[in-house]
Amino acid sequence: MKITVLDGYCLNPGDLFWEPIAALGDFSVYDRTAPEEILGRAKESEVLFVNKTPLTAGTIAALPKLRYVGVLATGYNVVDVAACDARGIVVTNVPSYGTAAVAEMIFALMLAHCRRIELHDGAVKAGQWCACPDYSFQLAPQTLLAGRTFGVIGYGRIGEAAAKLALAFGMQVRAYTRHPREGLADDGFAFAELETVLEQSDYLALCCSLTPESAGMMDAAAFARMKQGAVVINTARGGVIDEAAAAA
Repeated sequence: MKITVLDGYCLNPGDLFWEPIAALGDFSVYDRTAPEEILGRAKESEVLFVNKTPLTAGTIAALPKLRYVGVLATGYNVVDVAACDARGIVVTNVPSYGTAAVAEMIFALMLAHCRRIELHDGAVKAGQWCACPDYSFQLAPQTLLAGRTFGVIGYGRIGEAAAKLALAFGMQVRAYTRHPREGLADDGFAFAELETVLEQSDYLALCCSLTPESAGMMDAAAFARMKQGAVVINTARGGVIDEAAAAA
């Protein structure tokens, strides 16, 4: 069995090992693969592992031996799943490895916006606090998360983990999902319609998958519903946001 990893560096920059997979067949691993290199490296492969290397319908059609695609990440939009399904090719991903890391990153970004720590750190090191005539030194407004409304679009593992952190910070949480399920048992948490989440959020976290339904969902109409000064944190795919609308 020919097994090929097309972009292994992102997962394993040198601190892990491939031996358990390599023992299963004729194994090759490449740190990175440019689009024009895919067919040359994968043409004899029955098993392909990818992270961000795109596998389009055309590429899949040119790989007659392919039987399995393993995505070494959570998001699998780099693979044309419909083309794989038509050929009976199995596609898997890793749905839960980064849940805590992404949820914490959302709050790292929110706190950076509230507190501007990097700005004040540089100013203190430059002696500006020592030179300040008042004890209270700030170069930007210091705002609280407590009491604000945290909106989350997409209530999967990451959305739920972020909602738990928001409640711990004393925030109100409003969550939108197309697939309702049991939510958090807390007075501050509630599911809501998309329009309500957009209108009420002070901070809005995008935690949804990129699908034909979600592509460009944050468009001009969505931004127009939001509060002036609201903050959007996108830990989904970039395609969820209409970038021209965001800039406008």
